Amino acid sequence: MSWVPLESNPEVMTKFLHEVGIPKKWGIIDVYGVDPDLLAVIPRPTLALILLYPVTSKSDEFKNERESKVKEAGQDVSENVYYMKQCVPNACGTVALIHSVANNTDRIELNDGYFKSFLDSTKDLSPLERGQLLDESQGIIDTHTELAQEGQTEAPGEGAKVNHHFVAFVEKDGSLYELDGRQSIPINHGPSSPETFLEDAARACREYMARDPEEVRFTIVALAANE
Repeated sequence: MSWVPLESNPEVMTKFLHEVGIPKKWGIIDVYGVDPDLLAVIPRPTLALILLYPVTSKSDEFKNERESKVKEAGQDVSENVYYMKQCVPNACGTVALIHSVANNTDRIELNDGYFKSFLDSTKDLSPLERGQLLDESQGIIDTHTELAQEGQTEAPGEGAKVNHHFVAFVEKDGSLYELDGRQSIPINHGPSSPETFLEDAARACREYMARDPEEVRFTIVALAANE
C-alpha cells in the first residue's frame, strides 16, 4: 500500500525522529545552499545530508546508466553500510531518514522505540528484506502517517503521484555513500571523513544540480546536533 509522502520540512522530520526513538540532541535542519559560507553555519557534527530532487526522465536515465556502469566496473562498499530498498511508494522520506540514522548509530545512542526495534530486527537482512519489513512496521508507519499531515502544504493522498524523491548521503568507514532506495546498490562517491563529510556531500549535491541547471526544485536538509 502506498504511503502519504513526507514533506521536506525540518520540523516535521525532526518530530518524526524523536517520536521513533532518536535522542532530542539530534535533529533535521535546513541547508540553505552548498556554498562554503552557507555550509559554515550548519551545526557540527553533521551526520547526513538529505537531498530532495525532482524526478525527471533525465534524472532517471542518469541514475539507471550510472548503476549499470558501477555494477559492471565494481566498487568497494563497506560491510558496515546499512542499505535498504524502498518497497513502498511515497516512503522515500522515511527511507532517507532511516539511512541517515542507521549509518550513524556509533554516534547516535538510540532510545528504546520503534526505530531501535526496526534496526535490531533488520541488521542481518538483505536490502530487499529490510524494505519489505518496513511495510510491516506499524509503529513507524503510524508515525509517518501522522506527521505527513503536519507539513506546511496540504499532504497529497495515499497513492498520489509524487514527482520528487529523497536521497541520503552519509560517511561510513572513510567513504561518502549515496543511499537511494529506488536503486539496487549504494553508490560510493570516494574518500571522505567525519571532518570533511559536509563539504564532500555538498559537492555530490552540486553535481545533482549541475546535471539539470534549469531546474530549481532542489531542497537539502541535514541531520545534525541541535544543542
